Amino acid sequence: MYDLIIIGGATSGLTAGIYAARKKLNAVILTDKVGGQALLTETIENYPGFTLITGLEFINKIKDQVLKHGLEIKEGIKVTEIKKDGDNFSVKAENGDTFIARSLIIATGKNPRRLGITGEKEFENRGVSFCSTCDAPLYGGKAVAVIGGGNAGLGAAYDLLPYASNIYILEFADKLLGDEIMQEKLKESGKVEFMVNAQIKEIKGSNFVEKIIYTDRVSGQDRELDAQGVFVNIGQSPNSGFVKDFLEINKFGEIIIDPKTNETSVKGVFAAGDITDTGHKQYVVAAGQGANALLNAYEYLKNKTRGL
Repeated sequence: MYDLIIIGGATSGLTAGIYAARKKLNAVILTDKVGGQALLTETIENYPGFTLITGLEFINKIKDQVLKHGLEIKEGIKVTEIKKDGDNFSVKAENGDTFIARSLIIATGKNPRRLGITGEKEFENRGVSFCSTCDAPLYGGKAVAVIGGGNAGLGAAYDLLPYASNIYILEFADKLLGDEIMQEKLKESGKVEFMVNAQIKEIKGSNFVEKIIYTDRVSGQDRELDAQGVFVNIGQSPNSGFVKDFLEINKFGEIIIDPKTNETSVKGVFAAGDITDTGHKQYVVAAGQGANALLNAYEYLKNKTRGL
């Protein structure tokens, strides 16, 4: 049995791991994959101590620090259920493994939201992508559609500028929602065409994506657009499905926490990072929350040992 299980291997979970190791807790990090949103970020320029660092370098530095402190990271573990087990907690994984701990920190972050249309799943990794920093170089000389006119979508289009021949940005609303300064940069490139009031209906192709079908919400007409790539950037969904019947969550699926302690609605269970209902989703905030969650989990464990 562990003193503490940290579920999630991105910024907040790894930071909690560093503090857990330094507190000499018998702890482990369970994660499907180390990295989280950092793996989707080309560069980070607003984290103290780094003028500029790639997302991959950033996460690897934190991971290395966790491992140097001797804390175990179990990758390939997808948690499916958490239950109270007497005074402890039972954590069940998709592969059938079960882990028991006296306390938990949940730091599973968010995943890209999907369109839920025909062709999206079928063509994933065959023209449909959710990571422009990962896949932009694959689309040299090709026409690409970016779905979403917020900052994430504009950022994806910017990543594609050195590679794609033409970039179409399709936004459901009647105007782009991303920062105007980024819109201007994209317009100046001469490669980008903006399409508002566009509702995506279907992604089509044979072996790879060849075109998308969308509805012009003003005219009501369906239209085809030739594209060899589709980058979906319509927001993020919290990875909280495995706790929805165990912890209190808000209407967005985020775990509600005490902002002072990061404790959830269940005593002994803490949460940190983008999975929580905190207002700002930033790497520095996630790291701070990871540290705060661990320090309060440590106090909880000390008090539990004392019978308080």
